Amino acid sequence: QLQLVESGGGLRQTGDSLTLSCAASGSNFYNYAMAWFRQAPGKEREFVAAISFNERNTYYADSVKGRFTISRDNSMNTVYLRMNNLKPEDTAVYYCAAERGQLYLDPNHYTYWGQGTQVTVSS
Repeated sequence: QLQLVESGGGLRQTGDSLTLSCAASGSNFYNYAMAWFRQAPGKEREFVAAISFNERNTYYADSVKGRFTISRDNSMNTVYLRMNNLKPEDTAVYYCAAERGQLYLDPNHYTYWGQGTQVTVSS
């Protein structure tokens, strides 16, 4: 079992930066692949970034590649999403997700989810 709590969302202007955190409680965080997804109003949940349990592999959606960075600190049971050069189209509720073992880009493969944190980017 894993419980996830996101934090760090807020209101920013175009071009600003923001770092989201996702703190996990439960056992064996280091065994889980972690991912960030986002959902804008009226749209489906979409993949943003993912990181393997051992930090060796990271993946990004094309829309955020070069602007966002996913990282994790297994000693702190936390995964981060650093977002630079924010754009209005980044506005969404951001969710972190965890799945034991293999990393996936499809949200349907993730068992554990946080409650989400709102990111709003004004133009």
